[in-house]
Amino acid sequence: MLSIGIDIGGTKIAGGVVDDSGTIVKALRIDTPDGPRAIEDAVAVMIRELRTGTDAPAAGVAAAGFMDRERTRVRFAPNIAWRDEPLRDRVSELAGVPVVIENDADAAGWAEYRFGAGRGRSHMVMLTLGTGVGGAIIADGELSRGGFGIGGELGHLRLVPGGLVCGCGRSGCLEQYASGNALRRIANEIADAEPSGIGAALNAGRAVDGRVSGHTIAELVVQDDAGALEALRRVAESLGDACGSFAAVLDPEIFVIGGGVSVLGERLLAPVREAYLAALPAAGHRPVAEFAIAELTNDAGVIGVADLARRAVIRDGE
Repeated sequence: MLSIGIDIGGTKIAGGVVDDSGTIVKALRIDTPDGPRAIEDAVAVMIRELRTGTDAPAAGVAAAGFMDRERTRVRFAPNIAWRDEPLRDRVSELAGVPVVIENDADAAGWAEYRFGAGRGRSHMVMLTLGTGVGGAIIADGELSRGGFGIGGELGHLRLVPGGLVCGCGRSGCLEQYASGNALRRIANEIADAEPSGIGAALNAGRAVDGRVSGHTIAELVVQDDAGALEALRRVAESLGDACGSFAAVLDPEIFVIGGGVSVLGERLLAPVREAYLAALPAAGHRPVAEFAIAELTNDAGVIGVADLARRAVIRDGE
């Protein structure tokens, strides 16, 4: 059975027709328009266009934000002015097809569980390292959303009491120390502190705006630059430390790491594993989770929310 997935990002909206093996058989991408109503209109147009020539009975829409338990409304979105927005019904009415909505990190995590790095496991935690840190929890083969529908916000674990102020309104959250933004901030701090020492290459690689870009940091990590590796070590240490705490509560079989920083692969995972083992309660006397890089990259949100829409159709038809 084919289904449609739409993943709303800050600058792009990606869409696709997805088959039941998780393969995108038809894709569409547009720039994200300004304003909530314009976005809803654009998503509906994409769904209608993607459905043309298919028998897809439903569509899924993924976006950053807190969804209600019933997955009908967006309680709060950080980058779009949605506040208690009845997104499911609005898009469904405009598109003329049943719609499922889901948090984007949960959708990506579901895709990795079903078709990517987490397939074959029943308990998985996914962490996406991008602008912030997104999270998704699979427990007993089901997507865990919590009692109010907004569980899995793993990036807002308080890692450092009294630490850096976070966009969520608290301070010391994981995403201030283990995200792509955190990696860039730390690299720039090293470049400032040691411009002729280990930060020399970072300092020389500053962009026109005077900041070291994520791309430059990644290139320097691959070249084994001491400053870039130190920045990555600090991020990995924070992430691994948090994973030790997540393991104490969730006991996953595998942690799947996605997002922009994950392109560094084993260079990221090796220090994460080391920090995780140091933070793991009763280490040496319990099974140890695996760590893997996400496989579906930028397609995960589209694939995951399309599969959730397909499952909803099958469930409703039973």
